[in-house]
Amino acid sequence: MQTVSFKIVRTSNGDSWVEAHDKMYSPSQIGAFATKDAGQIAGLNVLRVVSKPTAAAFAYDLQKTNDKIIAVYDLGGGTFDIFIQF
Repeated sequence: MQTVSFKIVRTSNGDSWVEAHDKMYSPSQIGAFATKDAGQIAGLNVLRVVSKPTAAAFAYDLQKTNDKIIAVYDLGGGTFDIFIQF
């Protein structure tokens, strides 16, 4: 097993999380931190990281010409993300 500079701990449901600076972080939180850092390196002022379905719904809302209820989902990578916009 490879040695890392942070502690990996098992949660009560069996997932592995990162413990750093007396806080626990999920793998998705670590990914969001990396995405935010990449945006800042590219010169962007990243305020919030949103899921792909949320981003798609926001993009649709900018172009819509009539009122509709839409649902955008992402079924992949072991997760099911959905965003419903009225």
